[in-house]
Amino acid sequence: MTVGTMRLAFSTLGVPGLPVPDVIRLAATHGYHGVELRAHPEEPVHPGIDLAGRADVAAEFKAGGIEVLGLAGYARVAAPGDDGPVIDEIRALLDLARDLGAPYVRVFPGGGHEQSTERADATAARRLGTAAEYAADLGVRILLETHDSHRRAADAIRVLGLVGHRHVGALWDVMHTWLGGEQPSESYAALSPYLGYVQVKDIASAEDTTPLALGAGVLPLTETVEVLSRHGWDGWLCWEYEKRWYEEAAPLPELLAAGREHLGRLLNECA
Repeated sequence: MTVGTMRLAFSTLGVPGLPVPDVIRLAATHGYHGVELRAHPEEPVHPGIDLAGRADVAAEFKAGGIEVLGLAGYARVAAPGDDGPVIDEIRALLDLARDLGAPYVRVFPGGGHEQSTERADATAARRLGTAAEYAADLGVRILLETHDSHRRAADAIRVLGLVGHRHVGALWDVMHTWLGGEQPSESYAALSPYLGYVQVKDIASAEDTTPLALGAGVLPLTETVEVLSRHGWDGWLCWEYEKRWYEEAAPLPELLAAGREHLGRLLNECA
């Protein structure tokens, strides 16, 4: 679905373990244009699948008319330790993205408390800079998510500014920037030169992050869409519903239609 110039997707984090044909059917049925695939061994699609499996997945998405927006990986680029395993993990994600025709891979900061902010930033920038050359060869962008040790846009851009490579950008998770105390206008201003796409979601409060239907919680979705629209941003909004981590949350499939309508309404109001 395209409303204005933004396109809508959802993450398979909301439908843990669901087979690819069912994911594609959900997206097509409920008017989503793309899907973010959680690239974890628990899921049908991850870096461990062989070339034939990758070709099958790519063909299924193409036949269904749904795009693979990105791969949500779990590499932690600021984590203490050796660079090698982290870079290998990113490269494996990039290979999978190329084979599936996905433009983006997501990585986490993951800086631990046992190191200084400067050290974490430098570690993340060094690894991302190394991986960026490989990403450029494959035509895929690595996106650092606003998350954990770097949850605010102000944190993420410290790293991205050090990297300075167009194949490394930002994934804006609106929950984390909000939890970090940033207004959407501040987050967008910081991230706009780097922005790959935006993850939207909703929660009851800062203390209760159980996923809710879009519009049913406290996150500033209206303000986020408003600032994106005002600046003519034409990328993706991806609904990351964290069902995998909250078993008691309502099943995502029954919320998808209303979620698309809610985002469509916000986009139309802000257009």
